[in-house]
Amino acid sequence: MATAPAASTPQRRLHRIEFVAEFLDIGRSTAYEEIRLGRLRTVQVGRSRRVPTEYIEDYVELLKREAADI
Repeated sequence: MATAPAASTPQRRLHRIEFVAEFLDIGRSTAYEEIRLGRLRTVQVGRSRRVPTEYIEDYVELLKREAADI
C-alpha cells in the first residue's frame, strides 16, 4: 500500500537580525554594523528589517572571498 507524500513544511525565507546573528555566530552589534556597512543586506517589511536566506548566503560568500584574499 502506497503512502501519501508527506506535506513539507515551508522553509523560512526571511529572518530576524537576532536569528541571523546567532546563526552566523556573531554578535547582534556586529550584525547591525555589517548591515550599516552594506555587507549584510536586508529588506524592509513594514517597520521591521529582515534578512532573506539568499542574503545570508551572499554574506558568507563575501567572507570566504575576503579570507581567500589574505
